[in-house]
Amino acid sequence: MHQPTRLFDVIQHQLANYSKQDMLAAKEQGTWKTYSTEDVAGIVQRFSSGLLQLGIGGTGLQPETQDKIAIISHNRPEWIFTDLACQQVGAVLVPIYPTISETELVYVLNDAEAHILFVDDIHLYEKVLANRGKLSTVKEIYSFERIAGVKHWMDILAAASTTDVARIEGIKKNITPDTLVTIIYTSGTTGIPKGVMLSHGNIMSNVTACIPILPVNEQARALSFLPLNHIFERMVTYVYFTAGVSVYYAESMEAISDNLKEVKPSIFTTVPRLLEKVYEKIMARGNTLTGIQRTMFFWALDLGNRYELNKQQGPLYNLQLAIARRLVFSKWKEAMGGQLECIVTGAAAAQVRLLRIFTAAGFSILEGYGLTETSPVIAVNGKDPKDRMFGTVGPPIDNVQVKIAGDGEILVKGPNITMGYYKNPGLTAESIREGWFHTGDVGMLVKDKFLKITDRKKELFKTSGGKFVAPQPIENKFKESPYIEQIMVVGADRKFAGALIVPNFANLQDWARTNNVAFPSREQGLKDPKVRALYKQAVDKYNQYFNHIEQVKKFELMPGEWTVDGGELTPTLKLKRKVIENKYQAAIAHIYA
Repeated sequence: MHQPTRLFDVIQHQLANYSKQDMLAAKEQGTWKTYSTEDVAGIVQRFSSGLLQLGIGGTGLQPETQDKIAIISHNRPEWIFTDLACQQVGAVLVPIYPTISETELVYVLNDAEAHILFVDDIHLYEKVLANRGKLSTVKEIYSFERIAGVKHWMDILAAASTTDVARIEGIKKNITPDTLVTIIYTSGTTGIPKGVMLSHGNIMSNVTACIPILPVNEQARALSFLPLNHIFERMVTYVYFTAGVSVYYAESMEAISDNLKEVKPSIFTTVPRLLEKVYEKIMARGNTLTGIQRTMFFWALDLGNRYELNKQQGPLYNLQLAIARRLVFSKWKEAMGGQLECIVTGAAAAQVRLLRIFTAAGFSILEGYGLTETSPVIAVNGKDPKDRMFGTVGPPIDNVQVKIAGDGEILVKGPNITMGYYKNPGLTAESIREGWFHTGDVGMLVKDKFLKITDRKKELFKTSGGKFVAPQPIENKFKESPYIEQIMVVGADRKFAGALIVPNFANLQDWARTNNVAFPSREQGLKDPKVRALYKQAVDKYNQYFNHIEQVKKFELMPGEWTVDGGELTPTLKLKRKVIENKYQAAIAHIYA
């Protein structure tokens, strides 16, 4: 059977080619519950019929006339059942981040004109309930967990009718790759959310282009924990389904390390922040070792730091690396379940140092790049080492063209480009000109093959001396320090570049104990002259990688971490620069006082 062309085709594709016992799996009451391909096909069919019985779907297949269904839930099989059932009746799914602010929640539901809303649990239900009076179009709310007095999603399945089979087939026949399948509101680092419209063909073109690049097959298992409401995890899910990979949902971010050992995945997707946390845990463990074990650990780490892709490093290095992999790095592999071949990372820049060490340890880390508007992948480093280069996001994928504009902006053309912004033709026309989507990112092609992102066009700032500073490369370099958890470079219209630095408090407190520095509280600890000197030393060390204009001249240490809940980070953990600037005006003023 040829490749699916619409997202719901993956069910028949899997039934025909590799019907699985565990197409999907999740923990229920502490044990893994699996759903076979046949189970999924049956549930989705009944769900589709139940939606039709509710009067949802089956209407005209134009963006304006299709019914909109919203979902606000953590990853779970029911998320996918809802997605597939909506698709089969021609409805449009509008996924919403569980961490969304109440103001944005109301805006998105009203702008999308969602008729039905699916919520995960009591917490999310209460968040919606608090704003129920402001939701002009939502008729019904259904929950995935059982909540007293709230309609349950299985009530929809119970209303299914066997007479709907022919009707569903009729609707599916009229759905083409050009039919709108989802509207994803981008949280964005600025302004109100914009609804990105993606068709079946947009996402499936990305699925088709990514399958040959990733080590995916019917023997593989994936652990899924990045939010499904983000297009990256959702598109990759359809890669898994098309290639016959079993998908297991992690219980929570906190349970990932346990779930890795239980599921033994061969692949997962992540964001660099989580990779950094894994590395910090490994380092914390390494620092507790003593004697020969400690010597071996840091010897292996040093080898990892010197690792190069596609470069002969001599028989001695290769022998040493083989020993390090056997004696030290094998323990890292065990901690990740023992079967892990590949980690795909995106959404922000990964530190090259971490890519080097993890690759030396025997993991393929495939860093990629894309946007919601590009469904999402534009470029990605491939499983074959010749298609990988540290410090780049890899070659553009097969069916996507990339060109660099005169001002350095990355322009993209291909079947993955959004249908446009919902109810916003002006913004659509501004973003897609002569078929080329303007990404707002600045980059270059290395060796005419590998795409390198140098900055966000919007994030470049000018000092008062008229010189441009690109904050991202500076921030990524500084985060190599074990004492720096988060950093934001500031300095627009100022004399010099400064920085707000959030310390890695676990490492800083260890250092304070070893150096007899009192740390009664974060606020007091950060005022200690020895602590200031430690950070001055780190800043001086990393400044040498940058020219005079880009160097951080002064900094402020922040007592609290920036979070999604605190509003300083987007759900994909990017800095909301405007928010941070407004929130910490006093600290910034102190830098320039």
